[in-house]
Amino acid sequence: MKLAVTIPAYNEEKTISNVIREIRELKPDDFEGKIDDIKIIVVNDGSKDNTARVAKEAGADIVVSFRRNRGLARAFRQGIETALEIGADIIVNIDADGQYNAKEIPKLVKPILDGKADIVLGSRFKGWIEYMPMQKRIGNKIATWVTRIASGFPTSDAQTGFRAFSRDAAMRLHVLADYTYVQETIIQANHYGLKIVEVPVQFRKRQGDGKSRLISNIFGYAKRAGMIILRSYRDYNPLKVFGIVGAIFIIVGLYFGWRVLSYYYATGSVGSRLPSAILATLLLIIGVQTVVLGLLADMLKSQRMLLDDVLYRLKKLEYEKKE
Repeated sequence: MKLAVTIPAYNEEKTISNVIREIRELKPDDFEGKIDDIKIIVVNDGSKDNTARVAKEAGADIVVSFRRNRGLARAFRQGIETALEIGADIIVNIDADGQYNAKEIPKLVKPILDGKADIVLGSRFKGWIEYMPMQKRIGNKIATWVTRIASGFPTSDAQTGFRAFSRDAAMRLHVLADYTYVQETIIQANHYGLKIVEVPVQFRKRQGDGKSRLISNIFGYAKRAGMIILRSYRDYNPLKVFGIVGAIFIIVGLYFGWRVLSYYYATGSVGSRLPSAILATLLLIIGVQTVVLGLLADMLKSQRMLLDDVLYRLKKLEYEKKE
């Protein structure tokens, strides 16, 4: 079987060679003899330093370079596509900063090799964390909690960039976001009924300048990641989302309408409650329209599911033909 390790990288010339070296130290025996070919794919996301050259010199099999920085999600997507093109049976994604221990890749791959999982997440919070800034730890916990609610999967670490995919799972996932992929893929995978498991992993202190290339501002990251989670949840649960919003408008509208009717029955006129009557009417109209919009979105969801299935089949045909 062939294993492809994808490494999205942005200005990581100081650390990427160590990551590649750790991967190169892996042997077939580490995978119980089930993996006999390991390919390393580096996606250079428009780095301004010598990341691409250093990766190639360190032993990367394939280096794909973007002319400009396009974001982690696109780099991840490109890595997955390249791995599928070369016929990878299992794909592992790992960060280029060396915080994850590449020697733990066999631990991630084992549940897939044993047929017990389609996707494996390397959980830092179930494992060992050498160092993580408090604001990042809190941000990860909050994002994980939100993702757990949105996806329905009881993940302990939704933000982990250390994860493994079976070939079939990789073809089923369609990353649409530009900024980050970590939450979207979990929501999609659980929606498609893919089996997800978590394994504890090590998380080391970042080397070099110690600054994250993705999370330079925790509040900016929270805002953008939050929007990705909301959009993903809306796309896969449109009737529930629009139904709840519509119900809120209708309930508030009925409350104001009840006040107007009570006043009318008591006095025989609307009088000073006219603004409330107008507000109640508007709220009820908006609420009903929102529910109708939810019904339409639910119909579109069915069409999207059919399109996703068609896209999966096309990918399967395309990559099998290339092999």
